[in-house]
Amino acid sequence: MDGERERVPGQHLYFTVLGPVRAWRGDEQISTGSPQQRALLAALLLRGGRTATAPELVDGLWGTEPPEAAIAALRTYASRLRKAFGPDSEILVSESGGYAIRIGLAALDTDVAEQLTAEAEKAQHSGDRTRARDLFNRVLDLWDGEPLAGVPGPYAETQRTRLDEWHRSLIETRLDLDLELGHHSEAVSELTALTASYPLRERLRELLMLALYRSGRQAEALAVYADTRRLLADELGVDPRPELSALHQRILEADAELAVAAHAADEPSGGTASFVRPAQLPATVSDFTGRAPFIKELSDQLATAEGRVMAVSAVAGIGGVGKTTLAVHVAHAARHQFPDGQLYVDLQGSGPLVADPGAVLGSFLRALGTADNAIPDGVEERSALFRSLLDGRRVLTLLDNARDAAQVRPLLPGTPGCAALITSRHRMVDLESAHLVDLDVMSPEEALVLFTRIVGEERVGSERDAAMDVVAACGFLPLAIRIAASRLASRRTWTVSALAGKLGDERRRLDELRAGDLAVKATFELGYGQLEPQQARAFRLLGLADGPDISLAAATAVLDMDVDDAEDLLEGLVDTSLLESASPGRYRFHDLVRLFARACAERDEMPPAERDAALSRLLDFYLASAARVFALARPGDRLVDHLEPTRYPGLDFQDPAAALDWIFTEAHCLLACIQQSATGDTLRRAADLLLATKDVGESGANSYQYEVAARTVCEAAVAARDTHAEARARMMLTHMYRMASKFDRADAEARQAIDLADDDPVPGCEAPNDRGIIALYQGRYQDAEDHFRRALSAFQADDNLPGIAGALCNVSRAHAAMDLTDSAIDLASQGIEIYSGLGLSLRVANGKFALGIALHHADRHAEALEQLTSALELFRENRQRLWEGSTHARLAEVHLSAHRPREAALHAEQALALRFVGGEFRRGTVLKVLGQALDLMGQTDRARACWQDALTIYEQLGDTTHADEVRGLLKPSVVA
Repeated sequence: MDGERERVPGQHLYFTVLGPVRAWRGDEQISTGSPQQRALLAALLLRGGRTATAPELVDGLWGTEPPEAAIAALRTYASRLRKAFGPDSEILVSESGGYAIRIGLAALDTDVAEQLTAEAEKAQHSGDRTRARDLFNRVLDLWDGEPLAGVPGPYAETQRTRLDEWHRSLIETRLDLDLELGHHSEAVSELTALTASYPLRERLRELLMLALYRSGRQAEALAVYADTRRLLADELGVDPRPELSALHQRILEADAELAVAAHAADEPSGGTASFVRPAQLPATVSDFTGRAPFIKELSDQLATAEGRVMAVSAVAGIGGVGKTTLAVHVAHAARHQFPDGQLYVDLQGSGPLVADPGAVLGSFLRALGTADNAIPDGVEERSALFRSLLDGRRVLTLLDNARDAAQVRPLLPGTPGCAALITSRHRMVDLESAHLVDLDVMSPEEALVLFTRIVGEERVGSERDAAMDVVAACGFLPLAIRIAASRLASRRTWTVSALAGKLGDERRRLDELRAGDLAVKATFELGYGQLEPQQARAFRLLGLADGPDISLAAATAVLDMDVDDAEDLLEGLVDTSLLESASPGRYRFHDLVRLFARACAERDEMPPAERDAALSRLLDFYLASAARVFALARPGDRLVDHLEPTRYPGLDFQDPAAALDWIFTEAHCLLACIQQSATGDTLRRAADLLLATKDVGESGANSYQYEVAARTVCEAAVAARDTHAEARARMMLTHMYRMASKFDRADAEARQAIDLADDDPVPGCEAPNDRGIIALYQGRYQDAEDHFRRALSAFQADDNLPGIAGALCNVSRAHAAMDLTDSAIDLASQGIEIYSGLGLSLRVANGKFALGIALHHADRHAEALEQLTSALELFRENRQRLWEGSTHARLAEVHLSAHRPREAALHAEQALALRFVGGEFRRGTVLKVLGQALDLMGQTDRARACWQDALTIYEQLGDTTHADEVRGLLKPSVVA
């Protein structure tokens, strides 16, 4: 029956054949009887409402040897099915000596699958690849194991083969979309398992090679081809198909077009992991004025963009000349020339905390649709992926407020069709192939037009000479003109002449300053002088904080007032153009205005101690809020009891998710506050804020900045001879170095932290624990136990139950490594019992992780898998990606020991895809395990590629023990 099937009674019944043959009425499963009865049901369901004759059914159920009473058996099965269908029995009809089942379109899973597949293909052909991928995933979710599972007969076998082939075809199509949308790392793990199940299916091998290559694993991609060629020759006596050979050649040549899919940018929907069209340009000002020659020059350059770089610089480093305003205006005008998107970043080149290129690249890659787990760690790798993603597309990148060429170079697209527009205080003569534009102050005519647009023609028209005096007093600098005009516009009783007179007075007071700064500061003085006392105080105090911006809640702490009053003051400052509204609830200064605000604070804030008090309140607010985040994420941990007391309160959070969102949103401000506060009376609180924000350091996105902050605190503590703060800072440096697999440096910091700890339980507990983990990784198992025992004693002395449980689990891991399996199992079980008693579901996962390791060493593989799988689910629920990756790695090891290489390879690939497995050391271990699994699966060339990568890692780490182990795996071939 073609077209839409007639809807008949029984529409609320639902049948499945993409797995066991089942029937449902709502949520209630209906009995479908014996295997032969299910075979009849399946045969009728899969005929799409068409009648099956009795002979057809007999052949389909029994083949060439039916029982003597086959027709009678059919009648019996049909009768029983009608009885099972109850009030819907009429869907099974008898006609023309046969039977048919007539149901609605949505009543059979294969019909639903066909409808969804048609929608997916339509979306794919229209270019909406994200929607197509989502729909194909919905189709694949309908499968529940083997189709027609347990159903006998030739018809069922034929249909099973057809449905299996359809399933594989759908998987290949969806994997194609995965690669087009940038899901390379995730696809590798699935493709590795699929190629093991279907080793002769060349299309899967081709997709695996492409996924590996796009994940930066070229050697493995080439090895897959070698394994495939050997397998085809051995099994079938044929060569790989031309498409596979062509891909192999392109990978050998490092073909740039392979780096990303040709149409990955064509995504109209907002898939979070697809290539998306970013539109990050700030809003352009409505009263933009003049600059016609510069607009034309830059627009002409952008119109013929062939990978060239445009740099806009201010003369003599003067700020406020309008670089950003011009660049944003030009970029908006050129948007139609860059249909694949526009990226924007403030590189903070004129401030104390310059944006890290690696962090910027991470944000760009996310904006382009790259999943977090697909973003490489290093700046060079991120830059290469950034360029690859932009290859073949037209994207404009606006790099605002750059420090120098070195900061900019990794951020350049470097391919024809893309362009970068850069603003900086410095001429970038050392930026290769850059088109340099020196932006000077406005002409008198342009300056007067800008002033008039803000103030209004009616007020300026009768006082044009006075207006010219005003813009001249502003040095024809756009920022100064805008602030002066905004002040006049808000003072309806002022005349232009009065404003000119006030500016003249300011110039005489500041006659010792250079001309450029004179214009700016004179204008600032005018705006500042007209503020209400409370506004002026807010302006001065807010300028003291080092962060790139500030939230309303943090500003409330600085000003020591309630949130409504603080918001009124801040919005008033925005109206005067002395403060900018970065986004709802967040504010920032132009860097020149910030400097002026600080100068005003030095000069006018009375008593002077109020400056320090404001910053102290801000530190208190951040520390109290971060401590609450820590407590929510790690309930029962005594660290929060050992932090310095705070006088100013922090935020309350509804749930742990909201708390973590806050800490990552405020990451740059928190780290800036730590560095700014690493002095005098606030040094210890700065060190404690470092401890309370350890999630920021572990996130990956801010690891470098966190390490810089930790070193700043450490150096300040050494200079101040504050051993308490120094011990805590060194403890966090230990943690960061250990996470990066810099074990020797980490151990050295930990030793110093312990020596300095005195009676401080925080480093006294954590530093020995870290030393134990380091020793565990380095294979010094007895040393590891000794360190863990010291940590255990310290946690017990501190009555820190989560710490005690953690130390017991760590001792368990040391005992497991020494084959003391009974003790290891008992210790891990004790840790789990403590965690469970405290109601700490996340920490229970840590205990299950340790218990899984112990059970693995005891060769109790099924139990180990149960514990580790449970831990994995808990880590995933709590967004603990580091532990999620580590657990996948451990699951791979257990499956390998249990002689299940396919499952081992799957988990190893998932660990690598997450990119959070505990530093390079653990990545080397995962690659070694993956190689062993692949070797058992017959993929020897790819196995050797994995081992070679692992060997390189161990050699770079100076780990001779593990390097020798891998060399043994690589024998008898000569190690490259």
